[in-house]
Amino acid sequence: MASPDVIVERSDPAVQRIIDVTKHSRSVVRTVLIEDIEPLLQSVRAGVEFIEVYGIETTPLPDDLLAACEKRGIPVRLLASAIANQVFKTEKKPKAFGIAKVPRPSRLEDLAEKSGDIVVLDGVKIVGNIGAIVRTAFALGASGIVLVDSDLGTIADRRLIRASRGYVFSLPIVLASRAEALSHFQDSGMRTMVFEADGDLTIGDLNGIDERVVLMFGSEKTGPSDAFSGSAAETVSIPMNPAAESLNVSVSAGIALHGRVHRNLATLPQA
Repeated sequence: MASPDVIVERSDPAVQRIIDVTKHSRSVVRTVLIEDIEPLLQSVRAGVEFIEVYGIETTPLPDDLLAACEKRGIPVRLLASAIANQVFKTEKKPKAFGIAKVPRPSRLEDLAEKSGDIVVLDGVKIVGNIGAIVRTAFALGASGIVLVDSDLGTIADRRLIRASRGYVFSLPIVLASRAEALSHFQDSGMRTMVFEADGDLTIGDLNGIDERVVLMFGSEKTGPSDAFSGSAAETVSIPMNPAAESLNVSVSAGIALHGRVHRNLATLPQA
């Protein structure tokens, strides 16, 4: 495998492209910076369309990333250290990064084509929690996530990409209004379950349900909205020490998805 070329001139068009994509004030986000080895590798494997992938001249890129880029025909170059210092003046300098085109936003209708459970996050705004749930949902076979009132304008948010380690592109993640989500799931006929402190069902009951379900979670602070609680067919609780106030929402989602893992993994397409 040939060694990547090194960018040594500030006038190289790639340098300005990198600077532009790191600006926080962009009104229209068509490209995104994806940083660090694992998110990059996962994004490449997920089929994200990259313009170019970069490394730093003094830090060799791993062979598996180079091989994945070569397989997908993604150009790879290195930045000279002096150029990298100019580009990332006020930010932590990543050892590897790429500029990718923002994929088409997923829609609620896209979820109908899948077979695994769906996770709905109602009012969950902490990006770290959302990212952790994305990773867990993908690993345990969920087919998609719906974000309601998350304050995110796009799933190609650099914070979410980092928090999910790049898995944000590996399954459909839909940004929807509460009304849109409620209408969709009411029309779909899917069995809906909302997680509450005093639910009628427990995690153990989920393991015996052999049909696709919608798992709804609210924020730790306020719980699910009245609209979702009122629309859900059933309520579920996680047994816990009564002296504990609550579980982190990402932990709750992980426990629930683990209770459904045998059913969901069995529905995944075979490679």
